[in-house]
Amino acid sequence: MKQLSDRINSLPTSATLAMAAKARELKEQGKDIISLSLGEPDFNTPEFIKEAAIQAVKDNYNSYSPVNGYLDLRESICKKFKRDNNLSYNPNQIVVSTGAKQSIANVAQVLLNPGDEVLLPAPYWVSYSAISILAEATYVEIPSSIDTDFKITPEQLEAAITPKSKLIFFNSPNNPSGTVYSEEEYRALAKVLEKYPNIFVVSDEIYEHINYGVGNFSFAAIESMYDRTITINGVAKAFAMTGWRIGYIGAPEWIAKACNKLQGQITSGANCIAQRATITALDAPVTKIGYMVDEFHKRRDIVLDLLGKVKGFKLNIPEGAFYVFPDISYFFGKTIKGNKIKTASDFSMFLLEHANIATVTGEAFGAPDCIRMSYAASEEQLREAIERIKKVLA
Repeated sequence: MKQLSDRINSLPTSATLAMAAKARELKEQGKDIISLSLGEPDFNTPEFIKEAAIQAVKDNYNSYSPVNGYLDLRESICKKFKRDNNLSYNPNQIVVSTGAKQSIANVAQVLLNPGDEVLLPAPYWVSYSAISILAEATYVEIPSSIDTDFKITPEQLEAAITPKSKLIFFNSPNNPSGTVYSEEEYRALAKVLEKYPNIFVVSDEIYEHINYGVGNFSFAAIESMYDRTITINGVAKAFAMTGWRIGYIGAPEWIAKACNKLQGQITSGANCIAQRATITALDAPVTKIGYMVDEFHKRRDIVLDLLGKVKGFKLNIPEGAFYVFPDISYFFGKTIKGNKIKTASDFSMFLLEHANIATVTGEAFGAPDCIRMSYAASEEQLREAIERIKKVLA
């Protein structure tokens, strides 16, 4: 008899990875699938970073690294935080992990107890809720809509807080919506949180450099919140290093020590070669990756222009990341090519089966009226994808 734990049985499958797997399966069957489902840059890792990795191999970096990362990498991370975010951390406040997802999971495991509540401004990255469940906490969604650019208000935040509230996730630029919170908006939310000293903030800034002229403000830069904020970042998105698996936190030292303790029993230190390459990535001026951001900006504008001409797609203008998150509730209740569309999941599956386009349902992100479409694909693929959508909905 199969006797899996309640823990794993309670955990949902990642919707983004599930759709990507389904798209790969159909491709293997010979179908011409255009995948707009995964949050992964379609660029290669820059040459100067690859060269640093090759040099690390030649320099015989092949042994276990310190659990929290090489000291010189943590020093580079501190310099990066100061340069890009106006945040002052020392190396003992930094923990390097196997991707930002592990960084987030570490924080949840060391801060949350069974029954604690996690506040999730929606839409939110799919793994926030799953990571909360794994920590035996419950999560509370704070809804938003495309009409508010997918931002919550201080009044909503205040109303969601209970005596059990322990952690809140902020993610700007946001996955899946591309929303970017301004300094003014974050300070207004911080005013609410100042009244509740037992609530900690996870500020996920993995997309910080992929923004289109609006800049990025770090929540920990608010003086009253510095000692209660854990800043999450990594090199996956901005440096096209998703497979290198390097994420990191800047946090109060007691939280960093706890994450180090936990990680020492789970994975120990992250990949040594990837760590050496990350030093080179973070030490370089941000302008060295500007060509990728410029291309994403161009693609965003193309997608907004073309999708804006498709009846039923309600759009806002995402100011960062590489996603559009249209409201497609117009199609709910309609029958298209014999398919009754009741939910965003129905619509997403319809596009996969009839247009060979892979997207992700907004239900997985706490936004049931939307679907996520990544424009981390070539301009040719994006134009073809939207043309297929237009034809199948005609």
